[in-house]
Amino acid sequence: MKLTRILPKKSGRSKGTVTVRHQGGRAKRFLRDIDWKRDKQAIEAMVEEISYDPNRSADIASVVYADGERRYILSPLGLSLGQKVISGKGSPLNLGNAIPLSEIPIGTAIHAIEIRPGKGAQVVKSAGSSATIFGKEENWVLIKLPSGQVKRFEPTSLATIGQLGNIENKNKKIGKAGRKRWMGIRPTVRGTAQNPRSHPHGGGSGKSGVGMKYPKTPWGKKAVGKTRNKNKYSDHLIFKGSI
Repeated sequence: MKLTRILPKKSGRSKGTVTVRHQGGRAKRFLRDIDWKRDKQAIEAMVEEISYDPNRSADIASVVYADGERRYILSPLGLSLGQKVISGKGSPLNLGNAIPLSEIPIGTAIHAIEIRPGKGAQVVKSAGSSATIFGKEENWVLIKLPSGQVKRFEPTSLATIGQLGNIENKNKKIGKAGRKRWMGIRPTVRGTAQNPRSHPHGGGSGKSGVGMKYPKTPWGKKAVGKTRNKNKYSDHLIFKGSI
């Protein structure tokens, strides 16, 4: 099975219409298919390479299973070449192993956590990030996320042991405007410098500032303060922290 394919360019467009501004250009990239589900369980895999991925901040590790199949996983801090990793129930609490939350002790650092069992990792996937097992209830496992929020997760959801590597990523300096263009990010013009037909903040003479009562999206909705949906489906899973 091929693990890489050319990543198509969207450039912020849908059916030729710009739906996301400030996107375009970008160097040609290959998409590395990451094994988010870790569904090849109870079979050991050996780490044969740790490499850079242009599509994410975290490094990735190429692992080869006993049957010869190769897959990519996110590389946690401290993972070394030749190390063995495994996933599934009853797996040891070793770095890089994917284990159900119910089997992970309180206080353990984890990443790549499933929100719904079997769907694949959805949260805590960026460089240097980690969550912590905060506590356990009868039907839930409490996890403290990097944001400081404590949230409930199902005990059968998988999570990978350890903190993600490449922790120096946040200290990177872009260096020049051209590098942003290689990344597919086009220049951004301030809304207050535009005319009122182009942006809700536009208009006025001189440095007039935001000419509205509050900042708005291009569709007229408020873009200030708490803009999170007040009736979000996952609100009942939040144990502690701001909503």
